[in-house]
Amino acid sequence: MTSEADDTIAAIASPMTPAPRGIVRLSGHDCIDVLCRMNVLDSNEASGRRPFRSSKTLALGDPLGAIEVDVMVWPTQRSYTGQPSAELHLIGSAPLLQSSLDAAIHAGARAARPGEFTMRSFLAGRLDLTQAEAVLGVIEAEDRGTLDQALSQLAGNLSRPLQAARSTLLDLLADVEAGLDFVDEDIEFISDEVLMQRLDELRSLLLQTRSQLSDRGGASPTIRVVLRGLPNAGKSRLLNVLSRTESAIVTDQAGTTRDLVTVESSWGGHSFQLIDTAGLETREKSDPEAPISQEAQLQAAEAARGADVHVWCIDATGEDSFASLKCPDAVLADAKRSAELICVATKRDLMPTEWNGDSMQADLALSSESGAGVDALIERLVEFAEQRDAGETGSVIGTAARCQDSLAAAIEHLAQAIQWTEQMAGHELVAAEMRLAVEAIGEVTGQVYTDDILDRVFGRFCIGK
Repeated sequence: MTSEADDTIAAIASPMTPAPRGIVRLSGHDCIDVLCRMNVLDSNEASGRRPFRSSKTLALGDPLGAIEVDVMVWPTQRSYTGQPSAELHLIGSAPLLQSSLDAAIHAGARAARPGEFTMRSFLAGRLDLTQAEAVLGVIEAEDRGTLDQALSQLAGNLSRPLQAARSTLLDLLADVEAGLDFVDEDIEFISDEVLMQRLDELRSLLLQTRSQLSDRGGASPTIRVVLRGLPNAGKSRLLNVLSRTESAIVTDQAGTTRDLVTVESSWGGHSFQLIDTAGLETREKSDPEAPISQEAQLQAAEAARGADVHVWCIDATGEDSFASLKCPDAVLADAKRSAELICVATKRDLMPTEWNGDSMQADLALSSESGAGVDALIERLVEFAEQRDAGETGSVIGTAARCQDSLAAAIEHLAQAIQWTEQMAGHELVAAEMRLAVEAIGEVTGQVYTDDILDRVFGRFCIGK
């Protein structure tokens, strides 16, 4: 799919469905000339160097005639593709969009291939390879969680630490190779102890990055479910019922749970980690149990930050409701943006038969004593798991699959470099392993690539992106 990078390309960049607005996108060194030949720019506009927007008329011939279009022009390299670019905005009608594209091709552009606009952005250095893949992830995201992952990757949260690691490794390599040049003059640019320490730090960073990619790629599918709420809200008993164990201590005394209680369970083919936490409370500093309570609250908050699902429990026999929790920020302020909140009214067995929890604005009402409503909660958890799995099809998964081998190779080369240094086998061998590690990291971010890699990455895009 690699192409002639200087050609002016054109494509329909919006869905071919009826809409108030549709877009035809162009990019290439002759982009402005193509627009002039289409008679949507005049000679004065074509000579400008600043981006501009103008309302024009585009003649499409019989039977469509002339239509109104908004022309947006980026006449220099300061565009998404790093080339002169333009967009024609018009009514989102399939015949009009196709005819406008045909007019651009007739004026000298050629039809773009899948992913060619983003590939040009990559080749121009506007995006690295992981960010280019994240563009596809944003396009394909079907839920908030996968969109958050793709946007995070697009913002450089994956590539920045890898680029920093590669830069640090190049600096270390320069010191090692400089020492080789002055080996006969007893000049030491970096000691073996410092070199091993720095290489081990880089290796740890790559191991952490690889682990994160494994999580994104589905290698760690366990869903973390944290049970939260006020003291004596029925969290511990619910944990025992869900897990069919007696893992949590259950008493009528509030505040029994202090440490986190974690249990693994499986429903519907999905793995879940259930976490019981201390009840939400604040104590006066004069209270002798205040330090213990504070530590328990810190543990609960930490568990909540990493949870995928928050099951918030309130005692149905009390007077509280979930009204304030319907704004997720009330309990998810420090949680993952993709976290799910399920409000559960517990101790349903202690309420009248006709009671259904509507007054509490609960999502579910259940009884850990009788088991009523527990299956409904499990169904909600399984539904969440299936929705999450269905959304994990974007570019972030593609990045994980593509990068695993390269990161594994970089980690192995760094480990070998550390071993050669420790064994005093010679800095020539150390430098060789470091160079291989630099190349492997470069394969991830795109400093090192082949046509085959570009074909595999950008061939998954749709035309116009």
